[in-house]
Amino acid sequence: MRPVIATLLLFAATFGAHTPAMAENFTTAAEVKPILQATKPQWVAVRTYDGQDLLYFTNLLSWRCGVSEIFYAVNGGDMVPFKAEPCYGDTAQPNALKAESLDSILVMFAPGSVQTVSVNVIFDDGTSDQAQYERKMIEIQ
Repeated sequence: MRPVIATLLLFAATFGAHTPAMAENFTTAAEVKPILQATKPQWVAVRTYDGQDLLYFTNLLSWRCGVSEIFYAVNGGDMVPFKAEPCYGDTAQPNALKAESLDSILVMFAPGSVQTVSVNVIFDDGTSDQAQYERKMIEIQ
């Protein structure tokens, strides 16, 4: 019986002093980087709809808290900033998208014109991550 008690006391001394982990708000680079790494193939998507190519940023935007800037380039052009909604840090769901206009989640191009997309994400800790996509990799049918 004494070895069991000793083991329990050792366990309690090791782990009992720590407070339970609190739910994360996913509002810092440290919190969102692992998610964005796992979802990198889905950062952006493209589809032709209503006579235009629509380049969606919704996956990236869902984890924009912790991201300071998003840049993109289409077909090897210059990188341009994508203006994301702010992080709603004073709410229960800081990463929620209000999407009050289409410009807040996508960019429109001529139909069939988006063939490649490059993305550069700058995190709030100053680090960055990049991705390149061919249309067939991100096209929504």
